[in-house]
Order: sequence, then structure tokens, then C-alpha cells
Amino acid sequence: MLTLSPGGFKDRLSRSLQNRYAAYILFIIIMLIKLVLMHYNLQVKNIDMNPVDYIIAIGSLILVSFWTFWLPMRGRLSALMLLNLILTGIIYADLVFYRYFEDFITVPILMQAGQVGSLGESIRSLIHWRDLFFFIDWIVLVPLTVSLVFRKRRVRGYMEGPIFGTTSRRKVAVRRFITGTIALLLGFVLTFVPIKKISKTWAVGLFESNWWNVTLYNVTGLIGFHGYDIYRYAKDHLGLQPVLDQEEVDQNRKWFDKKQNELSTTNATFSKYQGSNVIMIQVEAFMNFIVNQTINGQEITPNFNKLINESMYYSNFYHQTALGRTSDADFVTQSSLLPLPAGSVFTRYPLHEYDTIPTILKEHGYAANVYHSYDSSFWNRHTVYKEMNYDRYYSKKDFEQDEMIGWSVSDESFFKQSLNMMKDVPEPFYSFLITLTSHHPYALPKERQQLDTGEFQGTMFGDYLQSMHYVDQALGKFVEQMNTQGLWDSSILIIYGDHDNSIKDKAMYEQFMDRPLNDLDMEQIMNQVPLLIHLPDGGSAGVYPEAAGMMNTAPTIYHLLGISPKPYFLMGDSLLGEQKRLIPLRSRVFSDNEVFYIPAETGSFENGTCYNLSTRQPTDINACRQGHEETNKLLKISDQVITYDLLKQYKASARDKK
Repeated sequence: MLTLSPGGFKDRLSRSLQNRYAAYILFIIIMLIKLVLMHYNLQVKNIDMNPVDYIIAIGSLILVSFWTFWLPMRGRLSALMLLNLILTGIIYADLVFYRYFEDFITVPILMQAGQVGSLGESIRSLIHWRDLFFFIDWIVLVPLTVSLVFRKRRVRGYMEGPIFGTTSRRKVAVRRFITGTIALLLGFVLTFVPIKKISKTWAVGLFESNWWNVTLYNVTGLIGFHGYDIYRYAKDHLGLQPVLDQEEVDQNRKWFDKKQNELSTTNATFSKYQGSNVIMIQVEAFMNFIVNQTINGQEITPNFNKLINESMYYSNFYHQTALGRTSDADFVTQSSLLPLPAGSVFTRYPLHEYDTIPTILKEHGYAANVYHSYDSSFWNRHTVYKEMNYDRYYSKKDFEQDEMIGWSVSDESFFKQSLNMMKDVPEPFYSFLITLTSHHPYALPKERQQLDTGEFQGTMFGDYLQSMHYVDQALGKFVEQMNTQGLWDSSILIIYGDHDNSIKDKAMYEQFMDRPLNDLDMEQIMNQVPLLIHLPDGGSAGVYPEAAGMMNTAPTIYHLLGISPKPYFLMGDSLLGEQKRLIPLRSRVFSDNEVFYIPAETGSFENGTCYNLSTRQPTDINACRQGHEETNKLLKISDQVITYDLLKQYKASARDKK
């Protein structure tokens, strides 16, 4: 137990804490410092804490703590310390989460909390020594609070005041209630008045649309963001299920009807590869900036570079993922819909109806299997893949754990075993493979490191390059085995990256590319992944620089196989069609072949930046207005389709008409 020496710092602090308001004021100051410290650790561009943000932060802290005034002194000290522990935990968890995902923890993410234990080294690599400052106050306050709360009374009335009669006790209770109520009203005013004013000016529609979480945070502050997130989740998932206005249901249906007619346009490549096997590989953290690049005279991806010469390679292909990361890449690619603004479709709406590649190909006589050497429950895959109608999900239990690297068996072993499993699958088949070796934090064993990363040696960026060089070698052996098994000339092979590598240090990329990078360069680097499509006869080979995205993958497969898109609800266009494409990202960034729009964190369209892709310099913001509006429309339609299970309604309606 802590001993408080008379006249010492701890003694003076303990006496101060016994004051009716001192402990509360100290709590507000300490937690405000931690919120500010977290904010500047985020390093969010163009978002600084201004006086209004401080007011909202103080108001939010009062709102979560006003009730402590209703407690007696000992109870108040205990409650304030408990709040300190809880809020510090939330603040720090958000900071670590942001370092990887560039977003904040939400209720849907907490539903995936069981996956945290599997992140291992990824989480440890996101924790910095300077983070100790978030917890330094605990060294004094925790033992001091315990001492004050549980210390025996040495004098009459210590910590509780003098013994009161019934009337006096009633007065004390009334005083506590009034003080707490005044604090509640003050917190309400300080929090909601500024937020309401902001939402009526530059942030119009903030709470009506699915804004990016960082933009919400910019208005509400961290505590306000979590409060709104809880409210939003409760509204959507507790009590009656949400119902979309019939007018919007019908408008969305008309949009899909129009899209189906556009997709039905055929050309020389339509059905040219009918009956071919389809093998699609989703490569972990494979980014486009390393393709055709060398370091110290060595090609980083020599095998992939060689494949480009005889394949269709899309050099401006965007991953379109959000917080669901790998699961989002899977969902968007398979369904031709877009990810949710919060959480993963796989965990939030796994039982809703979607038109996915395995379901559609099985309707056309294909076998469909998915291969991923990890726990089948991760990202709720065991449930989702059953709903997608795969014949079988080959998960960790189906693979011999013969050569472990990082999260699971090496990609080389994974590829070899997966192709061996395909020997027993009747053709034509669809095989979807998800790799793991190149997962953050890219800890490749030294005996597997064959790349001379030079100045990047010992950095995570260097480790990433090593990891991707190894994965490229594994891909080369995969192609060799496809040839050996006779699959090369009878299969469409699709390879793409799932998302970025979570390394955001601009200086690293400038050093690697040996040139300064502007905001457009960095946005494209972090959002572009490679897409390669090799056709059985090597047809249509070449580099395609037009804007493309994951939502285009499924329609392209159907086009090549001659499957009419007419009955299906897809948002993307075939990459072999003639339609002008716009590629929307969840952050409301978008690109077409002429402009690239980067939104401001404030959410205001006018405050964003519109780049001319020919000059790669900012241009008139109005050149991006139409694309911005279309991006918002596409995101809204996709969100409504997923949230309200609209495809189920549309298909039921179509059956009734028959």
C-alpha cells in the first residue's frame, strides 16, 4: 500500500483529490491530453485540432463522466479511475488499429475481435516505445486511488465528511444530483451545439450518408465517434430490422436493369474461352509499384514480369477494399459490389444474398472450390463460402503443415498442395486461392531472403520487398506445375493483389523510386494492385492502362466464358467491354481515364483535389464533380443492396412474375 509522507508530492496530491471538484478536473485534463496525444500520433493529413475540437472533446469527456458526481467521494474516485483505464484502453486501441487500417474500431469490428489473437507479430510491430506516455499517469494514480479508497479512517469522517443526520444526508444527495445534472447539461451543450452547427454548414449530410469514419471523427472527436457508432449499430441491428423506402428499392432496381442491358453488349472476345477452367489467385499485400522494378540490379518480381509479356496486365487496377481488407477483396471481386463503410460484409451480413462467381459458374456446369491454408473461421469464411455455394473449402485442416512461414504453410507449399488437390476435381472448374506468406509484418526467414535490399535492409519496407520476391518465386513454380498437370492451355489464370502493405511512410517510397512524390502519386501507390489475366492461348496480351477495379473482375470472367449477365445484379463492367469506366473507392477517392479525385478529410467536395491524369497536376475541381456524384451514388446503392438484402427481394419479385 502506498505511504503518503506529510508534505510530499503524493500527500499534497491525495489531499487535493479529496476536494469535491479537483479529482474530476484532473481526470478531464489527463484524458484531454491523451486524446490530443493520440490525435497527433495519427498524423492525419489536413486535420488539426482547433479550438472547437477541444470544446467538443471536453464536452464528450463530461458526458461520459458526469454521473460520477452522483457518487460519494470514495465511489467518485473509484469511478474516475475506472473511466481512465477504460478510455485509455479505447484511445490506445484506436491508435494501434489506425496505424494498420487508417481507420477506427467500430462495433462491427469488435464482432471480429476473435481474430485479434491471430494477428500476432502484426500487432506487436504497430506498438511503439513512446506509447508508454499514454499510461504514465497510471504509475501514480492507480496506487494513489487504491490508497485513498481503501485506507482506513484515521479520523472521524475521513473521505466521507462528518456524520450527518437524515436532513443533512438528503441535502448532500440533492447537491450531488444537481452538480451531476449541471455537468450533464454542460457536456451536452459543449458537444452537440458545435457538432450540429458543423453538420449544417460544411458537413451537410454527415449523419445521413455513410461517410468515411475519419471524416466523422474530424467532426465528432474520438469519443463522439464511438458514441455515434454505437447508436448507428443499435439502430440498424437491434429491435425491428431496418426497411428501405420502396421508392429507393425501385430506383435501385431500375439502375441494375440499365446496368444489365449495358453488360449484355457482346464483341469478339465474348464466349471465346467458353468451357475453360478458371484459376484465380488473390495474393496477400501484392502492390503494383513493385512490378517491373529492380533493386540493386535484381528484379523484385521476375516471374510475374515474364507473365506480363503473354498476358493481359492492367497497370491502373485499384483494390477497392475498406476495413474488411482481405475479406473485402474477396467479396468485391466475387460479387461485383463494393465494401461497407464499417466492418466486413463477411461478418456483418454473411447470410444475405449476392451474385458471386462460384454460384454463377456452378449454374453453368462448373465445379467450384476455394483454397486457403488458415483457420476456416477467420473472417467467418466457413459460413460465407457455404452461402457462396462452393463445393468445398480447403482450409488449414486440409493442408499438410510441412513448411511454416509466417501465418501458415509457405506459399510454395500452398500452391503445390492446392494444384495436387485440383487433380481430382472434374473440369471445367473454378478454383480460388488465397495466399498468406506475404502478410504483414513480412517476417520471412533469413534462409528464404534472396533479395539484396541494400539501404532498406532491416526495415519493414525491405522485409516487404523480400517477402514479395519470395511470393513471386512461388508463383513461378505454380505456373510450372500448371504446365506439368496440363492446366496451362485449358485454364484462364487470374492473379491480383488484395490490398496495400500498410506501410505509409512516404519517404520510403520516394527513396525506393528515387523521385519526389505528390499526393496523387501516393494515393495511386497505396490503392493500386496488379491484375494479370492469362488466357489459354495467350490471346489479347498487352498492357492495359485504363482505370480498372476489383468490381470489374467477375463481369470480365463471365464475358470470357460467354455467360450472359442479364439475370445477375453486378455493379462493375467487363474489362473487355466498351463502356467508360469509373472506379470508386470506399474513401470516396475515384478515378477514370482522365481525372483522379482525392477528397478532403472534411468531406466537402470543393475542398478536395481534382487531378488531371495527363498532366498529373491539380485542375479545376468541377472536372471531378460528375465523377464525385457518381461515386456517391454507387457507394449508396451498394450499401443499400448489402444492408437491406435487396437482391433477395429482387429475385423473389422476378420469380413471382414468372
